[in-house]
Amino acid sequence: MEQQRVSLANGIELDVVDIGPRDAPALIFLHGFPESHRTWRHQIEHFSGTFRCVAPDQRGYRGSSKPQEVEAYTPDKLIGDIFLLADALGIEKFTIVGHDWGGAIAWGIAIGGQHTRVERAIIANAPHPAIFQKLLYTNPQQREASQYMRGFRDPANDALVREHGLVGILLQEVKWDRPSAMEPEEREALLRDWQDRDAAFGMLNYYRGSPIDVPPIDAPYEVPEEYTPPQLPKLTIPTLVIWAMDDLALPPENLEGLDEVIDDLTLAEVHDCGHFVPWEAPDAVNAAMEEFLARTA
Repeated sequence: MEQQRVSLANGIELDVVDIGPRDAPALIFLHGFPESHRTWRHQIEHFSGTFRCVAPDQRGYRGSSKPQEVEAYTPDKLIGDIFLLADALGIEKFTIVGHDWGGAIAWGIAIGGQHTRVERAIIANAPHPAIFQKLLYTNPQQREASQYMRGFRDPANDALVREHGLVGILLQEVKWDRPSAMEPEEREALLRDWQDRDAAFGMLNYYRGSPIDVPPIDAPYEVPEEYTPPQLPKLTIPTLVIWAMDDLALPPENLEGLDEVIDDLTLAEVHDCGHFVPWEAPDAVNAAMEEFLARTA
């Protein structure tokens, strides 16, 4: 998939795949940690005959701009990049599609842009911000699964990253990686990407710039008295949530309560599949998207 360099109005430059008919409805695909636009390779191939498919390597990743300061990775800036990308490509309205961190950003884009620029949202294994935070406080499984975020945020690990690239901290902190599930050539490409030290810190800064509070494992399992949930409007555009049910990082409890924060929710559960559902179960993801996009056209 060929990429083009796109300059955003905020000075960030992104490497972007942009294929499919220019006058077709646009799908903007956002990848998660620690991947690239290739997370969505099967979906882009499937849908680019009938949709304009746009998939950036987001800031901090691969050849795209990699500012090194944590403040460059707060959610508002990551969300802003995608609206500016749509501006730069002349896309007025679009459907946002996101997985993992790309899904977290997609929630923000959908909530902020609904009914003006964002027509639909498709989220795969990325928790809704309000639900996820509550689970980190109250659910032992989610808190344990998210302790790696504390490791990613700890500057004590910076020397490890400088010495070994991203792979050093992944080996130390992460229990949810399943290398056997990925084609060897994709895996090798990722391992090369992870050697870039600026990219490694860019990727980790997504965690360091996030307001999400991950309590230590031995903190009480309760919502802190001083906690006020984020004041987020309900999502009222058609929204498809695709969830791989064997995700070790994000258990299915993340689905509980979604119907209270989304008016028009379609849920597609994918069984016997781990976290990286777009490429671990591409046929199931394509089928769920196909049905949803046709019904909400």
